[in-house]
Amino acid sequence: MRDFPPTPLIPPETPLAMPAQDFGTEFHDVKAPATGEGQPGVALWRILAFSPAMAATVALGWVMQGWFAADGTTMLEWVLLTLIAFNFFWITFTVSTVLLGLYSLSQTRPTPTRGPRKPMRVALLVPVYNEVPWYVLGNARSMLEELRAISGAHQYDMFILSDTRDAEIAAQEEQSVRALRDELPEGISLYYRRREKNTARKVGNIHDWVTRWGGDYEAMLVLDADSLMTGRAIVRLTDALSRDPAAGLIQSFPQLIGAQSVFGRMQQFANGVYGLALAEGLARWTGHEGNYWGHNAIIRTRAFAACAGLPELPTLTGGTSIIMSHDFVEAGLLRRAGWRVRFLPRIRGSYEETPATLVDHIQRDRRWCQGNLQHLRILNATGFHAMSRFHLAHGAIGYLMAPVWFALLVIWAVIGHDEGASVITYFSEKNPLRPNWPDMSEPRHVAVIILIYAMLLAPKILSVAALPLTGRRISDYGGIGRFLLSMLTEILLAILYAPILMVQQMIAVLRTVFGLQKGWSPQARAGGHYSLATLFKCHALETISGVTLWIGVATGLVSLWLAPIALSLVLAVPLSALSSLRLPRRWMSTAEGLHEPRINRAARHYRGLLRKNLHGPDAPVQAVE
Repeated sequence: MRDFPPTPLIPPETPLAMPAQDFGTEFHDVKAPATGEGQPGVALWRILAFSPAMAATVALGWVMQGWFAADGTTMLEWVLLTLIAFNFFWITFTVSTVLLGLYSLSQTRPTPTRGPRKPMRVALLVPVYNEVPWYVLGNARSMLEELRAISGAHQYDMFILSDTRDAEIAAQEEQSVRALRDELPEGISLYYRRREKNTARKVGNIHDWVTRWGGDYEAMLVLDADSLMTGRAIVRLTDALSRDPAAGLIQSFPQLIGAQSVFGRMQQFANGVYGLALAEGLARWTGHEGNYWGHNAIIRTRAFAACAGLPELPTLTGGTSIIMSHDFVEAGLLRRAGWRVRFLPRIRGSYEETPATLVDHIQRDRRWCQGNLQHLRILNATGFHAMSRFHLAHGAIGYLMAPVWFALLVIWAVIGHDEGASVITYFSEKNPLRPNWPDMSEPRHVAVIILIYAMLLAPKILSVAALPLTGRRISDYGGIGRFLLSMLTEILLAILYAPILMVQQMIAVLRTVFGLQKGWSPQARAGGHYSLATLFKCHALETISGVTLWIGVATGLVSLWLAPIALSLVLAVPLSALSSLRLPRRWMSTAEGLHEPRINRAARHYRGLLRKNLHGPDAPVQAVE
């Protein structure tokens, strides 16, 4: 018999130009419909979101400044007040957003965008980089088969876009794709492309697809390697884009699934219980100036090609650098050009996974910090909408908050025991080397601290109150007893891990500022168990800081108010080890964890089949780094 070449894994190319944008000049896409203007009524939602946070922050600052005013407010006192106000604004802004979400959920469901539903040809894009092939393709098969079962008006093709550098994994990818293509029924198209060089990482990966095959597809739905979406969710996103000709991008609200570890369950519970009301409030005040989180979103292909090509940024050393956290910037570019960017959190069935351990979360966070701080250099881009600039700034501020909190911690650590004074009097005669601080046992001072803690807990409590409005019931989480126990456990763990994450985010900021954060290594999807030596190395600064604080508390040099923070820091290594422990199925689980979605069961089944057929039953399932 003659040897025939293997069947091509890519379709014929249909090129589409994607020019790099210029941040220094305005740009408007002439193909963007005139209806791409702002959403009516969104101004009121923004006033309701921002005004209470601003008013509460001003009130707190005024009260605290009054403590210092008797003898005049010094520069250090102003620094302290500024840091407290900066933190308090973001805390109260979260509360006001959740309150808006609670109100929005209590109202009649918003009318969906009207208009004819035109059939669309959509490409499902799955960029991969050194991922476990059968894991990715198990997810892919479950999504493709759900779409085929729905058999709607739209047509879907899936592309596995590989940037894998490991030759062995790349061979497994191609073998897995060929095996899966042989098993897929007619009417389902699966393609595979591997780039020889992973130029510009994920940005370059998507750019390569757009410029080679984008001309044949009206829309592309971008997924992550761990993304999983029900066929109904994909069709609803496509319908929304089809009915809104002014929409350039529509983002779904991915919910976390599949967590087995202590840290993963904590994140999953917070996302699944508290995240729904927050997402609803966010959707209300963002309006048509929403954001993009890089995956589980549908994008109009030609709009993206014409408006969202990313240039390289100049560096301080005279070279250039790619934009790493590209998604926020791409959303801003689409909105600048006249396209709507929408967020539809009520579309259910959009899932992703979360890092399994504290160490894995820290590694991912360092990458994200590097990309988000880079956004500060784009804030002055010409033509960007004010909300797009806010999204860029908010992402960076999320990481800059860590050194702010740490600065507050350092200032608070020098709070001593004065002689009952209620205002700061510096350089007393008894101890000229240390300032006197307000007596934190005074009721009004304690009240402020209680207020701050209450504001931190308020979004969680309000979100629980909003659960019935989202269609969820407490029974979905295992009943009232198990739910309350899970909630208390999550709050306790969040309090314990918060100081550790604060220190680690400060380290991430410093690594980025001083150019120590290099590369963009792939995420360890399944996590792992780390040796004590690795944990001590990772958490050395927290441990040292915690021991130092305890010595200060024991000698009376540091306020007792810092004892809980000192406890978390000194226990950083055991808490990090705890984060990887596997939990029973019903402990701190969400509705999706207790009642596993059908598509997740199907994905697990197909992953197992691919793994067994290609590598036998003993093949590893953990993602390769």
